[in-house]
Parts: sequence; C-alpha cells; structure tokens
Amino acid sequence: MEYKFEEMTQEQAEDIAFNWHYNGEFSFYDMESDKEDLVEFLDPHKRGNSYFVVMNGTEVIGFFSFNKVSESTIDLGLGMRPDLTGNGNGLIFLIAGIDFAKAKYNPEKITLSVATFNQRAIKVYKKLGFEEDETFMQDTNGSRYEFLKMIYY
Repeated sequence: MEYKFEEMTQEQAEDIAFNWHYNGEFSFYDMESDKEDLVEFLDPHKRGNSYFVVMNGTEVIGFFSFNKVSESTIDLGLGMRPDLTGNGNGLIFLIAGIDFAKAKYNPEKITLSVATFNQRAIKVYKKLGFEEDETFMQDTNGSRYEFLKMIYY
C-alpha cells in the first residue's frame, strides 16, 4: 500500500470526530468520548500543523499527531479508520507513521501512550520495536484509566 500524509483539514477532522465509531471496548477511542480531546481535535488553532491524515488513494484511512516533547523526542498519537482495525493492517500503518516522523522531525526517540486494556495495539507496537516505559493513571472519557507509555529508539 502506498500511504500519503497530508495536513488534516477541518472537514477531515469533523468527519473523523463525528463519524468514526469503534466497536465494543474500543469505543473508548471515539473522539466524542472525551470532550477535552474533542475540543482540541476540532479546533484548528489547537490542532496546529501537528495532525496529518493518512491517505490511500483518495480515501482517508487514518491519522497521526506528532507533538514535539523535546528537541529529540516526538510523542505520537494515531487512529485508524474503525472498519480497518483488527484486520492485520496496524503494523504497516504504524511503520508508515514512524517513517514519516523520522523524515519530517528526525527524532532520537518516539513515544506514545496506550490504554493498557488495548493489548491488540500494544502487541503491534512491541512488534515494531517499542519498549514499555511506565504505566500511569489518566483522567479521560469521564473516568480514570491506566495507560502504558512506550518508547521507540
């Protein structure tokens, strides 16, 4: 698959926020589940130029956010279109995001945080070479959840 990264438009942000709905426990990742995240995602000034959609032809198949934590570290956020999850597409999608981050930002480290219940994603991250760093509790989606911070060198 040939993935192309484009800066996210307002129309794309709204489509993702209001039309992408995940099944079962993964509904945790619906943008509407966390009002603070939703506000940031929909505000073009807060989104800035750190959010990119991933295109496969003319189709949006996912998105990445790249937030500079330090001169040498980028923190990654990502989402794949719900109908494409759970089908073995995650690794190639993640590789594309890492390659884009390396080319654009040249980081020494890439970090991400994932809810600990999401073993499916953790398995993909580990397969690519992410290492577990620490777990922490975070208030989100109206409750408190455990997250795992992972690092890629």
